[in-house]
Amino acid sequence: MGMDKKIEKKKWPPKKIAAIAAVSIFVLFTVYVFLFKFRVSSLNVEKERITISTVTKGPFQEYIAIMGNVMPRLTQELSSDEGGTVEERYLEAGTMVKKGDRLLKLNNSTLALDIMWREADFFTASNNLRATRLSMEQYKMGLRQELNDIENALQQQKRLYERYSEMAKGDLISRHEFELAKDQYEYLVRKKEITLESQKNDLEFRDIQLKSLEESVRRLQESLDVAKRRLENLVIRAPISGYLTALDAQIGESKRPGVKFGQIDVPDEYKVRAQIDENYLPRVQIDRSGEFEFSDKTYKVIVRRVFPEVKDGRFEVDLDFVDKPPSGITRGQTYHIQLNLSEVTESILVAKGGFYQTTGGNWVYVVDKTGKFAEKRTIKIGRQNTQQYEVLEGLQPGDRVVTSSYESFGDIDRLILK
Repeated sequence: MGMDKKIEKKKWPPKKIAAIAAVSIFVLFTVYVFLFKFRVSSLNVEKERITISTVTKGPFQEYIAIMGNVMPRLTQELSSDEGGTVEERYLEAGTMVKKGDRLLKLNNSTLALDIMWREADFFTASNNLRATRLSMEQYKMGLRQELNDIENALQQQKRLYERYSEMAKGDLISRHEFELAKDQYEYLVRKKEITLESQKNDLEFRDIQLKSLEESVRRLQESLDVAKRRLENLVIRAPISGYLTALDAQIGESKRPGVKFGQIDVPDEYKVRAQIDENYLPRVQIDRSGEFEFSDKTYKVIVRRVFPEVKDGRFEVDLDFVDKPPSGITRGQTYHIQLNLSEVTESILVAKGGFYQTTGGNWVYVVDKTGKFAEKRTIKIGRQNTQQYEVLEGLQPGDRVVTSSYESFGDIDRLILK
């Protein structure tokens, strides 16, 4: 008998093992991805605890809600250019005043002393000017007398010289006497010329001195007038007619220059001043309209002035009433105003709600047509007002959206509505 042959077990080639392993990993990965992708997390929610809103299409206008306070349209603050102590108080706050009515009188001893010194300087300069003018007139009279004497002597010498000239032609007078008469005459002619030139220069110099004194007196007079007007300004008068709403000044109280101590309002003319978040500053413009409800009536206002200065994150605007303001309007009343930031456009709209705080407007839960569940859907929101969001993408009119808060839903994909 021949011996049995030993049969060896065939080993799998390494390449085959690697291929089988790769296929297995791919299959497992595909199954994992499939299960992960189509895995949907759900949460049971009672309909009574959520708000469901229907998406609509209609007119949309962006606006913000602001608080406005009634103020007089024309207001005049009271202050004094001069400081001083309150000496008299002629009227009380809460009264009607006419332009020019006295309100207060201040006392400023420093200003009074200053005026006294200015008056003394002015009187001294004025007296010096009068004395100088008198001296000038006397001096001019002396000059005229001096010139008159010279002219008289010149005239007499001229006649003598002319007579001697005739006599010299007939040798009726000595040559010496003729030359003496001639020299004296020529001397007086030159003396008159020199005297006239000297008087002219002297008068011009004295005239300059006189004008300098006159200018000095004029400046002192102006300075005194200014000081006296300052003294008159210590009596504070009403700059306009109106209602004296405030007068903060007690007898004996010291007031600094320029400090506000009262206010006059023009009656029956009002405006509304509102503070708005600084984020809206680029969009709030003059002539933007707004409206508010008061006593079951709607009143319209319009932006007339924007104050660009931002303080504590807010800026101010003044609004005027388009028509008559509410009857019985008083300073300090507060109105809830809807201020428009855009024109009316046709848009797809969804009601505002708490969902925005969670999603930032990037997605919402949209209710299925059956009404049994709601699923996540990506959307894009544009402008907004106090009631609605403008939907740019992701929703159509008729869609029903959960608009209440999503805070308790976590990262759930689907809401099962019970």
